[in-house]
Amino acid sequence: MILITGGAGFIGSYLQAALVRRGHETVVVDTLGSDGKWRNLAKHPPARIVHPDDLDDFLAGHPPLEMVFHLGAVSETTAVDGDHTWATNVELSRRLWEWCADRGVRMVYASSAATYGNGAQGFEDDFSLPALDQLRPLNLYGWTKHAFDLLVAKTLLTRREQPQQWAGLKFFNVYGPNEYHKGKMISVVKVKYDEVACGAPARLFKSDQPGLADGAQARDFIWVGDVVDVMLWLMETPSVSGLFNLGTGRARTYLDLAHAISDAAGQPRKVEFIDMPASLRGQYQSFTQAPMGRLRAAGYAGQFTPLEEGIRRYVQDHLATEDPFV
Repeated sequence: MILITGGAGFIGSYLQAALVRRGHETVVVDTLGSDGKWRNLAKHPPARIVHPDDLDDFLAGHPPLEMVFHLGAVSETTAVDGDHTWATNVELSRRLWEWCADRGVRMVYASSAATYGNGAQGFEDDFSLPALDQLRPLNLYGWTKHAFDLLVAKTLLTRREQPQQWAGLKFFNVYGPNEYHKGKMISVVKVKYDEVACGAPARLFKSDQPGLADGAQARDFIWVGDVVDVMLWLMETPSVSGLFNLGTGRARTYLDLAHAISDAAGQPRKVEFIDMPASLRGQYQSFTQAPMGRLRAAGYAGQFTPLEEGIRRYVQDHLATEDPFV
């Protein structure tokens, strides 16, 4: 039995689908609400759905779990409720870590590239305390993800018990199907597709960095299927533990992305540059790129999907169809 927190969400439901296809029994911890998020699970229902408020009671029953994928979190980069975000992103993660350590259950958890802040210290997934102490996240979400990475690093130094296998994954810019419930946190690929599909230009922020051209802001965009492939590899490779970046290793510009979406949608390449909102200035990452050497050194040999191919799949196999879900 495999537990997936956030299992009805974007990455979690994609992972859930892959595990069900492989014959695993899954338990999803999530809320379905009333906005149609159940559709993320409609084609591959889990054995059980546990409300987050009932998770502690569920775990107290000593379920025979093989592995925990902890993907549930407050993921909004604009989150402002510090108490709620800390309770969800740090305290819940700590309780799951301790539960897994006590019972010999393996654990993979979601960290984030937001822990790197503006990138001034680089994007190396160095798990040493001196390296982690240099990072300065730009927002509450990134700070709480960083706080749990620090907690894990300090726990390991004190030689306290740890899960038989553990891995933290610093997700970069993930895109793909089943993200439709995410509101303002939906991927830029989906947002730009909606603009382009109706014949409008793709609207991109003007650069707020001196010397950086409009549209030249660049991110490491990664197809959700590649993210799930890495998580499945970790499940199949119990000897590997650590904190790892999870991107493609190649930054691509927003202009590249807009053009790829237009091409996939069969629309002319049209771009309009707009002013960046005041709320994002000073908190906007103009460049991210994931060094992938540590994951490769750990033995992962999978190939990452090029941006144009990932966008083609997303647009033509999902967004442009009547049923966009996995």
